[in-house]
Parts: sequence; C-alpha cells; structure tokens
Amino acid sequence: MQKKTSILSKIIFKTLKSFAKIRYRKTKIIGMEKIPESHTIIVANHAQLNGPIIAELLMPSDTFIWANGQMTDYREVPSYAMEDFFPYKTGWARPFYRLASYVLAPLMPCVINNARVIPVYHDLRIASTMRNTVRLLAEGKNIMIFPENHEARNNIVNQFRDRYVDVARLYYKRYRIKLNFLPMYIAPSLNSCYLGEAVMFDPEEDIVEERHRISEYLVDQITQMGRSLPKHTVTPFDNISRKFYLSNKDVEATPLKR
Repeated sequence: MQKKTSILSKIIFKTLKSFAKIRYRKTKIIGMEKIPESHTIIVANHAQLNGPIIAELLMPSDTFIWANGQMTDYREVPSYAMEDFFPYKTGWARPFYRLASYVLAPLMPCVINNARVIPVYHDLRIASTMRNTVRLLAEGKNIMIFPENHEARNNIVNQFRDRYVDVARLYYKRYRIKLNFLPMYIAPSLNSCYLGEAVMFDPEEDIVEERHRISEYLVDQITQMGRSLPKHTVTPFDNISRKFYLSNKDVEATPLKR
C-alpha cells in the first residue's frame, strides 16, 4: 500500500516507471476478461523482477501487489538483496553484487513505497499484511501474489509457498464471500502474460488441504499454460546465469541448474 513519501521519492519513482514503460511497451496481457469483477487473488510466476514490474505497469489500477516488506526500508535492502536477488552469485562476482545491493538500498523503498504494494512480512507483522489485504479485497480491489520459493518444481515454475491461501479463510470468516484464485503465466521472452481459469476457495474443507489443493492447481495451470505456448526461453524465479535458462519445451531437463 502506498505510504506518504517525499517529493524526491515520488520523482525517482515516476522516472524509473517511465523507463520501465519503454522497456515493457510491447508486453501484453492475454485473457483479462477472465478476471472476476472482485474478490480475486491473481497468482503468477515471478520471472525475477519482471512479474512485479509488469503488475505495476499493466494490471488495472485496482490491483495491489504483495511485495517483501524488507524492501520498504533501505537499511534492510542489502541483506535481503543478497539473500533473495543474488543468492547464487559467488566467487569473484559476489563483491560486485554486494555493491549492487547497496546501490539498490535507496532506490527500492522509493519504488515500493510509491507503487500499489502491500508489504509482506514473515514475523508478527504478517497480521498487518493480512488485515490490509482483506480490507482492500472488501473494497473491491484485486490482489496479485508471486508465491514461488527457491525450491525447483519444473522447467516453468518453482514450488509455491502456500500460506497466502489463508487470506481466503480470513475473508470468508469476515464477509462470508469465497475468494477466487486466478493463475497467470508471465513469459517475458514472448512479451506476453496469460491468464488461466480461476479456482474457488472452499471454506468447508480443512485449511491445510485447501492450501495444498489451491497451490497445486495454480502451479499445474501455470505449467500447462507455459508448456502449451510456442517454444520460448523461460525466465526463472532465481537470478541464475542465462546459460542455465530452460525453454518451455525442456520437460525432461533438470530444472533450474545453479
């Protein structure tokens, strides 16, 4: 969610966004008609930074994006960047990326605090993440989440963290409305994103089983969408060397070599 930010921060954000619009000017989203009018969480592959950038640039303005809360604080950006952006950068290159993490430190809060972002925390502050998400859904906003972790699944997508499904349980308890989860496959090399068919949360089922059912459905749908498209290079979640990138047709290949 947008915070009160300085004029300089807003200028930096708008400048960076203008450059990003040029970079992604050819990118299109296919299947927008599949998004329900409200009560929807869109779940996509991360495609490194492509996913969040595309979400901010091309998704409707009533779509809010989950992003790691550490990026809202310049003091936490360097350690987060080394753990999440550059974990596989080793040897002679690692000091360079360590320097890059400090360059990012003042820029990331400018972006995150001015974008349509809900900060996500992995400590007691997760309560604020859930509360803000439920409130925005109740206001008719949609939410976009990129739940991949560093565990390989296949040549299209990594395994998902599944606790995001708990939002649906909280939302149903408060409003008696069932949330939809809609899969999206982001293919930067095709300049395209593809929306699939939604799955609805079932409040009558055990939450552990629902986390698994919904996440498995979304991973499978994203995988099927990716593999059904013309041959292209898949942008992985992990920031690895390009020589290890796979294509969407490399079904038998070992996924995401480091």
